[in-house]
Amino acid sequence: MISDDDLQGSDVEFVEPPTDLRKKVRVMSPREAAKFDPVKAAEAALERLSVQFDGWMHRETEQLFADWSIIEAEGLNESTLAQLYNTSHNVKGQAPTLGYPLAGAVAASLCHLVEAVNTPEHLPLTLLRQHVDAIRAIVAEEARDEANPTGAALLHKLQDVTQDYIERTVPVRD
Repeated sequence: MISDDDLQGSDVEFVEPPTDLRKKVRVMSPREAAKFDPVKAAEAALERLSVQFDGWMHRETEQLFADWSIIEAEGLNESTLAQLYNTSHNVKGQAPTLGYPLAGAVAASLCHLVEAVNTPEHLPLTLLRQHVDAIRAIVAEEARDEANPTGAALLHKLQDVTQDYIERTVPVRD
């Protein structure tokens, strides 16, 4: 343990948190704590929230399409690409939790394309649009996972075309 003497002359500052969170929670009795299952509590909380998952996923999809609409209106540039990427990255991360792992995989493919090519002028607008349309269709049709053969085929084709484009376009780094 560090003593006050060890800190003499050092540039250390102790910051007290503005709110003591211990005052915000109720301490369980030993009997309650023995019965408490944090995993079960988290699963129950997710179950309560799950009725909102479809709405959240639809809003993310609407945002992705809005980002695409801006690209169509203004063109693809650093700013419009960044917005499309950020929204697709959100979809990639949230879709599996919200029950749409297929949409998340398509969003991951879109993110991979943007990350690999990394310059707006070299990105194929048609392929970007196909990713956005695929995510919209998957969510609209509730093609949640690869048990949906059409959605799975769409995902795999997009992944193949994306990888092929990257391999043909992006120089190999040593």
